[in-house]
Amino acid sequence: MSSKYKAIKEECFEANIELNDLGLVIYTFGNVSAVDRANGVFAIKPSGVPYNKMKPEDIVVLDYDTNIVEGSLRPSSDTKTHAFLYKNWNHIGGIAHTHATYSVAWAQAQKDIPIFGTTHADHLTVDIPCAKPMKDSLIEGNYVYNTGIQILECFKERGFSSQEVEMVLIGNHGPFAWGKTAAKAVYNSRVLETIAKMAYLTLQINPNAPRLKDALITKHYQRKHGKNAYYGQ
Repeated sequence: MSSKYKAIKEECFEANIELNDLGLVIYTFGNVSAVDRANGVFAIKPSGVPYNKMKPEDIVVLDYDTNIVEGSLRPSSDTKTHAFLYKNWNHIGGIAHTHATYSVAWAQAQKDIPIFGTTHADHLTVDIPCAKPMKDSLIEGNYVYNTGIQILECFKERGFSSQEVEMVLIGNHGPFAWGKTAAKAVYNSRVLETIAKMAYLTLQINPNAPRLKDALITKHYQRKHGKNAYYGQ
């Protein structure tokens, strides 16, 4: 494989393999994409190809209007959602969509994931939002493209920044996560699944579990993300 898209295809391939290795997808479900802002394209997993049979050269490269630039296979069925987010959020470099069990369970329950503990607060300061189920008119229209609209509308309604909240649940569907790279999008997907599981177990132990104290939310988020962050090397 030798083209100007080699690096972005390999980044996308490695992220998709990690998504599978982490157990965040089943069979051929789920996908990761990676964007190349300089060339105005993004790379995404081909539709329906098993992860253990996929090769870097199978990755499909498209422009933001979902025209195929390089690749002989059909891209992921979620491609138009990825393209919409890349066009509207120019700071993100990768997007992941999974069918991870606990994340999907919260999405099917149409519930935000409450901020109960410091693992959650290490990554964001608010409940993980669950977007409302899509309106019938949007379902009957350009469904996959409209999923992107659904995400943006949710963030506008909540007043959330996509740079601070890098994950969302789609009501009755499942999770999307993003980040500065495809690897970070996978990382956020794994974090989201872990927080979803922890929150579920918390409510089994104590259905009236209290929300994490504001002081702890601020402390844990700022130590990783604030101007005086001191976590890590």
